[in-house]
Amino acid sequence: MADEKRFNPVRREDEEICEELLSGERVLYRGRNLKVYDTVFFDGESPLKESRNIELHRCEFQWKYPVWYSENVYVKDCVWQEMGRSGVWYTNHMTVEDSLIGAPKNFRRCRDITIRNSSFPNAQETLWMCDGVELDHVTARGDYFGMNSDNIKADHLEIFGNYAFDGSKNVEVRNSRLITKDCFWNCENVTVYDSYISGEYLGWNTRNMTLIGCTIESDQGLCYIDSLKMKDCRLVNTTLAFEYVEGIDARITNKVGGILNPGSGVIRAKEIGDMIIEPDNCDIDKTEIITG
Repeated sequence: MADEKRFNPVRREDEEICEELLSGERVLYRGRNLKVYDTVFFDGESPLKESRNIELHRCEFQWKYPVWYSENVYVKDCVWQEMGRSGVWYTNHMTVEDSLIGAPKNFRRCRDITIRNSSFPNAQETLWMCDGVELDHVTARGDYFGMNSDNIKADHLEIFGNYAFDGSKNVEVRNSRLITKDCFWNCENVTVYDSYISGEYLGWNTRNMTLIGCTIESDQGLCYIDSLKMKDCRLVNTTLAFEYVEGIDARITNKVGGILNPGSGVIRAKEIGDMIIEPDNCDIDKTEIITG
């Protein structure tokens, strides 16, 4: 009888829930058309599993797996405590605004996710394998943010943590600051506008990368790329760049600290510092270098 009650709670539909302390596993399992205000999900896993058409205002998640296999969820002014980990998986059509998401491993295998004016102070392994992600004024601290996710648009995104967006496709970033080693590895179709990127080994093994109006600080960054376009960019403390980049078209507005064995294309810069060309590894005739 205890197990039956545990996995078959009374289903709640078409109601407002206000100022409750909800406890127990799957406490709102398969909830439909609910508006939840000023409520704490205290303990018990998967409180909103398989829910549909849910609004959450000023709520707090204190335990694991709160929103799995759900559809059409709106969240505003809510908090995920650290143990609210793996909070949103296999969920589609969800918007989160003005919230603090303090738990790791959030948002995995989700579709159509919008996050605005929110922060992830513990963003380890967050936004993995998602499709259709919009980030607006989001701050995240943690490694492997956005891994293997597709169709991402970010504006005013700040990331502190390594290996961001590894393996992602169709990524557009604007007005952002990314402090992240190995950012944009193994990606396809990445465009970054008017942003600051700092971190070693930027962009390796990526196909179709465009940087416009960006400032880059990266030791041995921008290497092993197939089709790299840079327009009106600045390279600060960036050396050993462009190794084996095929199809480069770069317009850099300041001095480049150093380049190593470029593959092919055109590099324009005010000045080149150290230029290392190894004849056995590079046919420099394939790359036009213009300075001045």
